[in-house]
Amino acid sequence: MKRHAIFVDAGYVFAQGSVSLSGSKTPRTQLKLDATEIIAQLTALALEQSVGVQLLRIYWYDGAWNGPTIEHLALANTDNVKLRLGSINSAGEQKEVDSLLVTDLIDLARNQSICDATVVTADTDVRVAVQIAQTFGVRVHLIGLEPSRVSQSPSLRQEADTVLEIARADVSKFLRVLTPAPPKPAVALGPAAVIATPPAAVAAPGPKAGTSTVGPPKTIEQVIDEAIQQTLAPPADISALKAALAASSGVPMEYDRRLLGTCRTLLKRDLTGDERREMRSLFKRKVLTPGALGE
Repeated sequence: MKRHAIFVDAGYVFAQGSVSLSGSKTPRTQLKLDATEIIAQLTALALEQSVGVQLLRIYWYDGAWNGPTIEHLALANTDNVKLRLGSINSAGEQKEVDSLLVTDLIDLARNQSICDATVVTADTDVRVAVQIAQTFGVRVHLIGLEPSRVSQSPSLRQEADTVLEIARADVSKFLRVLTPAPPKPAVALGPAAVIATPPAAVAAPGPKAGTSTVGPPKTIEQVIDEAIQQTLAPPADISALKAALAASSGVPMEYDRRLLGTCRTLLKRDLTGDERREMRSLFKRKVLTPGALGE
């Protein structure tokens, strides 16, 4: 049976997709991906290049700081999608992502598991894998995002059997640049403006000599609970978060980093290994317990 596999470099999709939509690269935190739409578009484009051939699966390659994000978990649980995660270094650069794509493409070609491959990337490092796959009889189709000619490696484009481009209008169907909330307008005070002091603050007596206004220190459980409350405010996408937590043994990376940072600020130190495990356990329990968040 003849099969077609699709290989997607997510870093390229976000980077070039934002350029296509706004003219410049936009941070991932300000981009929203419609996974269902991009998978549908790529599948349609791929199968147009190989009539009568079935889709094997879509391989999705991305980097991760500390485990999968909610977006990663949603993709991992999507039919016909295989999630492959590399790492991200301290400079924010993806590592091992290209090598995963190269290895999968070569292995599938060598094992004669596919007759066609569609690759969505711009990286020249993939060129050798394209050449090797072609020696096993695989036709390789390269897809780019408008304007793809300026973003993709010329040598990679030359090696591919066909080169396709997703138009800006179609990119906008699966990728959206989020508009940051406008800052609250400052309240102008006139020359005669008077800032009232709450009566309670004026009348409140000062502490007696020899007494302390500092309350008892918070326990680690109280600090973690406060960090969880701050992480979930403003209200998060609880339904997506619950689905991600139910499908994974850990906490999604974007929430884990915020929790650790908030705890560090509250405690003025890093959490120990045991405290981190307790933090993640409490977070997961709080989100997954019915009614715990007042929803």
